[in-house]
Amino acid sequence: MMTNGKECEEARRSSSHFRAPAGRSHRLPSLALSYGGTVRERGRNRGWILSGVISVNILILGCALVSASAFNSTAISSIELQIFLCILVICTTIWMLYYTIYTSRGDRAVLYKDSHAGPVWLRGGLVLFGICSLIMDIFKIANYVGYLHCDSAVKIIFPVVQALFILVQTYFLWLHAKDCVQLQRNITRCGLVLTLSTNLVLWMSAVTEESLHQTIVPDDTNTTAPPPHRLYRARGNEDVNCKCSHSACAIFESATYYLYPFNIEYSLFASAMTYVMWKNVGRMVDEHSPHEHRFHLKDVCLGPAAGMVLLVVGLATFVVYEVDVAKEDQGKRDMALMMHYLMNLVAVSLMSICSTVGCVIYRLDERDHVSGKNPTRSLDVVLLVGASMGQFTINYFTIVAVVASGAADYINILNLVTSILTVIQLGLQNCFIIEGLHREPFGETHSAIAFLNAHVLQSHTEMSNPYSTDMETKSRRVSTTHSLDVHAAPPQNTLTWKRRALKEVCAFLLLGNAILWIMPAFGARPQFDNTIGTEFYKFTLWAAVVNIGLPFGIFYRMHSVASLFEVFLLS
Repeated sequence: MMTNGKECEEARRSSSHFRAPAGRSHRLPSLALSYGGTVRERGRNRGWILSGVISVNILILGCALVSASAFNSTAISSIELQIFLCILVICTTIWMLYYTIYTSRGDRAVLYKDSHAGPVWLRGGLVLFGICSLIMDIFKIANYVGYLHCDSAVKIIFPVVQALFILVQTYFLWLHAKDCVQLQRNITRCGLVLTLSTNLVLWMSAVTEESLHQTIVPDDTNTTAPPPHRLYRARGNEDVNCKCSHSACAIFESATYYLYPFNIEYSLFASAMTYVMWKNVGRMVDEHSPHEHRFHLKDVCLGPAAGMVLLVVGLATFVVYEVDVAKEDQGKRDMALMMHYLMNLVAVSLMSICSTVGCVIYRLDERDHVSGKNPTRSLDVVLLVGASMGQFTINYFTIVAVVASGAADYINILNLVTSILTVIQLGLQNCFIIEGLHREPFGETHSAIAFLNAHVLQSHTEMSNPYSTDMETKSRRVSTTHSLDVHAAPPQNTLTWKRRALKEVCAFLLLGNAILWIMPAFGARPQFDNTIGTEFYKFTLWAAVVNIGLPFGIFYRMHSVASLFEVFLLS
């Protein structure tokens, strides 16, 4: 075991995986280097176990309080839940401020950065969702001010604290998402899982609030008779005698629910980035990325154009659906459902075809698969597969309900076909994205081969002439390097047909997933507007399936957009 900074410095310089920053003056804890760029220090397992215990306890307690507030508001009110959330958010904010101040005071506080973690487009999405979440908190404050004379002040304090938390966390993740911390590792691990757990509890609270708002509640839950229209359950003000003191309360409350999807995605984005930081604690990786990828649509037009058409048509369909499905006229409601199913049917069919084309191109592709561990890529795959389970669950429950009940009307036939094709589309898209994330970028393989050939040629030349002078050796090395710079990578001014086809596929799938995220995220609930699920499973079970599976399905679509953007850049 190495026990001083000098030995660590020598080991890091001798390893090809690591880069030793100049001027290092402080000492690292006792550690040993492994081949994968990881660090094996004393007490690492204890730190991981301790942070895991903290996370599990916070998550289970938060889940219990959120569930109790939603389903037994008499015993646990929303006020008590918000007090717990305030305490959690304040503690997390204090830790993030401490971390930011601590790292800013020392030039060598963070020696390594993971170039794959926190790409600029992901941090940009975090900022966008954070801004929308701040607007949502402002609307909440404006709404609750009208109830301050007859309601608890906690309802104003919580959005204020949450807004401060969003500002600090966005700044924290923008600066430190790539950090691979080497000092105070156990404290950092515990602080990061506290941040992760806080975001997940906030996500659970927001999802529950949104689900209760969108869920149809029959007048008699023991019957299967569907309600004639949607019944919203808003938990914002339980006291019916508490009246708003200004006329804009209804406007602010309605606007708040339209911004919930952005707040939900913000919590998930922050959770994913925090998890990668937690996995990177103690890792030693190179600071700079070996390749830079820039986003541009040069030579790519068919995929974006078709995707934009699908996006516009989907938005128009969604607006008409939301207007007509709330009407009392059963004919209008049936027409809205049929139009919604047709739109989804066309979308998932085209996306299935594109995913198949992409998978075929990968079979013809000669690029190597990436090697080595990467927390960001591993998390992307786990989230992609795990989140898709939500949509798989809803679709299979729907398939069983329609087939077993023998529903033969045209609406349920469309519902059945759409569910089957969605299952197929999910599987094909997962295969395409996972394969794309595990391929080397175009040009990387050719550059590596050229580098190895040049290195072998140089070594052979030096061995064949052992009496050459140092000046001649340096001259050959310069010449070899120049040849490598000229011939290593293929020309980038034009795209090969495989690269162009992959970019077209990625662009179309990206926009297709965007519209399939927009519709359920902003209120489309055909699972409740169509009565087949409620009639077959009864309301309690069906509501549980939809309200648990749908948030994961919504996150799957947004995470697919992010992953497809990454695949597009790698193509």
